[in-house]
Amino acid sequence: MDDFDFLHGSWDVANRRLTAPLDPASGTWEEFPGHAVVRPLFDGAGNIEEITFPTLGRQGVTLRLFDREAGRWSIFWSDSRTGRLDPPVVGGFTGARGDFHGEDAYDGRPIRVHFAWHRLGTDEARWEQEFSTDDGRTWEPNWTMDFTRTGRAEA
Repeated sequence: MDDFDFLHGSWDVANRRLTAPLDPASGTWEEFPGHAVVRPLFDGAGNIEEITFPTLGRQGVTLRLFDREAGRWSIFWSDSRTGRLDPPVVGGFTGARGDFHGEDAYDGRPIRVHFAWHRLGTDEARWEQEFSTDDGRTWEPNWTMDFTRTGRAEA
C-alpha cells in the first residue's frame, strides 16, 4: 500500500514526448520542463499530484488510489486542456518497478495504455508511457518524465 510513498514531495520534471503518437510518419520528440508536487492521501493508500508545464501553459492532476480489496493501484489523469478524468490504468509494483495497464482512446482510436514507474532512489524517479493499437502485441513509447526531487511534501 505504500508503493508510491517515494513520490511524496516536490519535483522538477524533464519531459520528453512524441509530438504525434501513433503516426508512423512522425518521429519528432519535444522536450519541456515541469514541476510536480505530490501529497499523500488516506495514510498512504493514495496520493494526489499536481503538475505544471510552464512552457505549455497548462497543468495536470494525477490521482492514485490503492484498492485494498483487490490489492492494486488505479491511476487517474486529468489536465487543464480537457477538464475530464481519463480512464484509469491499474496495476502494482514488483520491487522498484510499477506496471499499470488500461484502455482508452487517442484521436478516436481505441488503444491500450501502459505506464511504467521506476523508483531510482530517494531523489530520482522515472515514468514512461506507451500506447498499443493491436491489443498489446506491439507498443509505441511516447512520453517519458524524469523526476528530480526539490523538496519533501508536507502531510
